[in-house]
Amino acid sequence: MVKASGNRFPLPLDTPPMEARIADALPEGNGSWQYEPKWDGFRCLAFKGGKVVDLRAKSGKPLGRYFPELTALLGDLDAENFVVDGEIVIEVDGHASFDALQMRLHPAESRIRKLSLETPAQLILFDILVASDGKVLIEKDLVERRAAIEDFVVKADKNSLRLSPATTTLATAKRWLQG
Repeated sequence: MVKASGNRFPLPLDTPPMEARIADALPEGNGSWQYEPKWDGFRCLAFKGGKVVDLRAKSGKPLGRYFPELTALLGDLDAENFVVDGEIVIEVDGHASFDALQMRLHPAESRIRKLSLETPAQLILFDILVASDGKVLIEKDLVERRAAIEDFVVKADKNSLRLSPATTTLATAKRWLQG
């Protein structure tokens, strides 16, 4: 366990995200595969222990200072401990903007605060590694984790916290790829 400000997170901060497989072509399997769209954002794990929240890039670098609106949102959720896996995105004119995300990686806190108000980030969730009841789900199958993340998002009831769509239908996945 890793300590932060006297609070324990339910998993180590170097826990890797639960990444989907990347393939040259979509695998076929009559409903045995789950497909998700690709998001143009920063992949991260969000750890919560008590009121302390830590956002980590998949590289392990801390992201929380660049997205204060997300750390505040997650800190205010009525759940003592959890670890969720998602993608930080910023929408500009109805589309994810990687440029707007990169503008957040700025050394000046005043600029980050200004941008967090002008173009607030959203966390699109794919998976949950530790449920809000403290149950570690890493070893559980995807079907059980998907049900848990769906429940988490419904209970959170926040516009900036969304569930990434998923499908077992190849035709739907192909439409996502075509954009």
